[in-house]
Amino acid sequence: MMKIICNAKIYTADINQPSATAMVIEDGKVLWIGQQEQLPPYQGEIIDVQGKVIIPGIIDAHMHPIMLADVLEQVACLPPYIHSIEDIINALAKYDASQRGWILGWGYDEGKLKERRAPLKEDLDLASTELPIVVMRTCGHIISVNSKALAIAGITKDTPDPKGGQIDRNDNGEPTGVLRENARNLVLQHLPTPTEEEIINRLLKLSQTLASYGVTSITELMATVAPIDYLSLYRKAREKGFKQRVAVYYVWEDIQRYELLTADNIDRSAGAYIGGIKLFSDGSVSGRTALVSEPFLGSEEKGIAMTSKEELLAAAAEAKECGIQLVVHAMGDRAIDLIVDTFYEEKAWLTDAPSVRIEHAAMPSESALQKAAEWGIGFVPQPIFLFCEIESYLENLGLEKTQTLYGVQTFLQRGIATALSSDAPATSWAEAANPFVTIQAAVTRRAYDGTDLGAAEKISVEEAIQLYTVDAKTMIRMENVGQLKEGYEANFVVLTDDLMTLSHNQLMHVKPFATYIEGECVFTQSTIQAQ
Repeated sequence: MMKIICNAKIYTADINQPSATAMVIEDGKVLWIGQQEQLPPYQGEIIDVQGKVIIPGIIDAHMHPIMLADVLEQVACLPPYIHSIEDIINALAKYDASQRGWILGWGYDEGKLKERRAPLKEDLDLASTELPIVVMRTCGHIISVNSKALAIAGITKDTPDPKGGQIDRNDNGEPTGVLRENARNLVLQHLPTPTEEEIINRLLKLSQTLASYGVTSITELMATVAPIDYLSLYRKAREKGFKQRVAVYYVWEDIQRYELLTADNIDRSAGAYIGGIKLFSDGSVSGRTALVSEPFLGSEEKGIAMTSKEELLAAAAEAKECGIQLVVHAMGDRAIDLIVDTFYEEKAWLTDAPSVRIEHAAMPSESALQKAAEWGIGFVPQPIFLFCEIESYLENLGLEKTQTLYGVQTFLQRGIATALSSDAPATSWAEAANPFVTIQAAVTRRAYDGTDLGAAEKISVEEAIQLYTVDAKTMIRMENVGQLKEGYEANFVVLTDDLMTLSHNQLMHVKPFATYIEGECVFTQSTIQAQ
């Protein structure tokens, strides 16, 4: 049945028609949109939103939904529940490991812990020595494990650091239990594999959570094939009721190993499709594994290099042949320079979006900014990192440097294609996937504790919405979403608060009143009046 949305204040994200007060939906798409006094005499269900605000559905250009769905069932090692390693130990000791056989936690940030350090094997052994324990740091690039987990993985004093990874060791050369970057996989490969049905059920729950945040389209930025293929999981989840469309990005290792880039898999009109190839150039700022030119404060550490020019070009050649994107994780200036310099003399292969995307782009050099703008490289930053991980950033880089990071205003002024995103769950905020937290961080440039994050990089609310909708749509090359205009999918969020007039310090508290995907109400706080 045709739906007629009326008595609304609609922000369309369409520069040709920025606002409207009524909209007509048919077969999941916007049939007509404009001013209510010009509404043609359509027949159908009339939905009076009683003056509420409507924005296009939020598109998260960089997140990890399968990981997010998983960690939501683990011990959250975050405030307001966790403030010390002792708190972590107590919470882990209470975890029901009967189904998994492992005790799992996520989200610790040493900057927020009383001890100001990562939990070590000796700490985690106090929770259990019989069961293996893995606790993931907020950034997702570092884990802490207990002695049992080290034993299962066969990690000893004599185990060499794997390529692109580091096993932390004490003064005697013994592993401390902290594993960085690729060293994580020495343990993670031993985790029990959830069944396909278990993952799909988690995704179905996550779909509702995302809808409650107003998120209607998503990405999967670290897809793999084994033990269960991610694209297959998303497609089966959609068959069972997962609502969001998904652009999936596979790690380069699996692209080389499997025949993934078929015409069916890269069909961007599908509900779940392969959007590109993923590589890592370095680690994280908060974990001191980002590849930087100046050492982190109080140390000689300059991060971990995780790729090379040759590997970048090989992956790009595959992406070019299939007409998909190459996306590269890079936070440190040296990691970003490597990517930009590698492609500056090459030719872009896509015309509708960036051929190469730099994920995070925390601290691009002046040269990188110039070359990225000229070449058309896209940046996908996450201001939420500064907002909630401020303690680690200040300790690792200092305030002056921190205030220049994730410079969204600079990116926009330089004409660099940009989209906002969450990287959920890889940050120390319990509701990391909530886009309104990121919007507040980008608009106010203040951390959760009030720390000034650099006013020069503030953007407007209007710009933030654009970067989370139409610009994100372009960044991930998803068709017919991101705007409310005729012929586009009727994906939109109904808000009680007007983002344009709301106090900027209240943006993170915005809760969608209702969320629609393809014209269907998939989340609502209460019944909207229908006639």
